[in-house]
Amino acid sequence: MTHVVVIGGTGHIGGYLVPRLVATGHEVTVLTRGKASPYRPDGAWSSVTTVVVDRAEEDRAGTFGARVRDLEPDVVIDLICFTLDSARHLAEALAGRVRHFLHCGTIWVHGPSVQVPTTEEAPRRPFGDYGVQKAEIEAYLLDRARRDGFPATVLHPGHISGPGWVPINPAGNLDLDVYRTLAEGEEVALPNLGLETLHHVHADDVAQSFTAAMANWSAAVGESFHVVSPAALTLRGYAEAVAGWYGREADLTFLPWEQWKDTVEPGAAGATWDHIAHSPNCAIAKAERLLDFRPRYSSLQTIREALEWLAARGDVPAF
Repeated sequence: MTHVVVIGGTGHIGGYLVPRLVATGHEVTVLTRGKASPYRPDGAWSSVTTVVVDRAEEDRAGTFGARVRDLEPDVVIDLICFTLDSARHLAEALAGRVRHFLHCGTIWVHGPSVQVPTTEEAPRRPFGDYGVQKAEIEAYLLDRARRDGFPATVLHPGHISGPGWVPINPAGNLDLDVYRTLAEGEEVALPNLGLETLHHVHADDVAQSFTAAMANWSAAVGESFHVVSPAALTLRGYAEAVAGWYGREADLTFLPWEQWKDTVEPGAAGATWDHIAHSPNCAIAKAERLLDFRPRYSSLQTIREALEWLAARGDVPAF
């Protein structure tokens, strides 16, 4: 039996990943701050060992790596590492002590696309602290893998969605009123020509990618992989699809960015800018070929399932 330690395992990815690990016969220990319950109820959690720990606090104290190492894992899956210092501290503690180390990255390691779909081999041109830090972590882990044999794999999800989370909407932010407005057949303004892209992925497909990497260890170690749906969406196409689910024709208008940003709250405008400036459109051919990664959900299927969950809560209109 393989002992798998999942850091941050009660979040959206972990809600699917941990039951998958248990179902395939692994012994699972989850490290969590203890402030959240799993998104999805599952009997598998009764066989999971939970360790409550504040990673940020222990990183500052220099004790987190030793805590993970002392659990004697065979595999470590790190879902919540956001700084190079944190990644380095953990990798140094685990060097020579684990068979596989899997880090959850992000497609934000890419800046603006040059050629689409973007492959994992594309030069890294990240912007924004999150993308820059994640690119630094990726470079560090893969260098350790190739230079020192540290058994690292980096998986880069897109916009993670599904039941339990609000999906990035057709305007590139989290405002639920966009869905309500489309449902009512009213006018929705999109930035520019609505041709920028978003690349969603269902949380269960992200979970599948981690187990696929574990099952294909020799192909996965020392590599990074995109984890997204088979195809990205344009803002315009996304809005038209959502309106169609409500039996409406999308009533769309388009404004230049400098005008559009003043029509929404500053926080929403910032989120939209981050998404349209990236306009991700990522390839998954490498993960398909080397990991046998086969996403179950398209972007629209992922979003629809998330909206059905929101509708059951009364947060958006039901279809």
